[in-house]
Amino acid sequence: MTLMDAPKYDADRARRVRNIEIALFAIVVLGALGTWWFWNWPEEHRVNTFLATVESGDQSKAYGIWNYDPDWQQHPERYKAYGFDRFQQDWGPSSPNGQIRSYKTALSRTWGNGVLMGVDINGSKKPIFLWVDRKTKQISFSPVELYRPIWDTKWDSAP
Repeated sequence: MTLMDAPKYDADRARRVRNIEIALFAIVVLGALGTWWFWNWPEEHRVNTFLATVESGDQSKAYGIWNYDPDWQQHPERYKAYGFDRFQQDWGPSSPNGQIRSYKTALSRTWGNGVLMGVDINGSKKPIFLWVDRKTKQISFSPVELYRPIWDTKWDSAP
C-alpha cells in the first residue's frame, strides 16, 4: 500500500473514537473523585450507626457495635480493658456529655490503618475524637486529636 492508496478519511469514525476517548477519560476522573470522596464512608457509617444506637438508649447493642461483636454478652471477659460498666459511664445518660440528642461527624481523616473522626455531640464546641480500625471494625477513643483550621471558628479553644 502506498501513500496514494491510503484509505479515505472517515469523519464519522473519527468522531466516534474521539467521543469514546472523552467518555473513558470522564469515567476515570469521576471514578477517582468518587473513590477519594467516599473512601472513609464505611467507617463513618459505622460511627453514625453506633451514635444512633446510643441516642436510642440501647446501650447493650451500642456496646456490641463498639466492639464489633453483637454477641459480646456470651464472652464479656474478652472486653475487660473497656468493660460494659465503663462504657455506660462514658456513653450513658450520666456521661459527661449527657444524653445524646444530636450528633454530627465534623471531620474524617484516614489515620494509620484506620479512620479518625471528630464528632460534635449535642452541638458541643469541642468534638469527641473516635477511631475506627479498618481491619477489625472496632471503634475506640482516638489517641490523636486534630487541630481545627484557622478559618474554622466553630471549635473554639476557650471553654
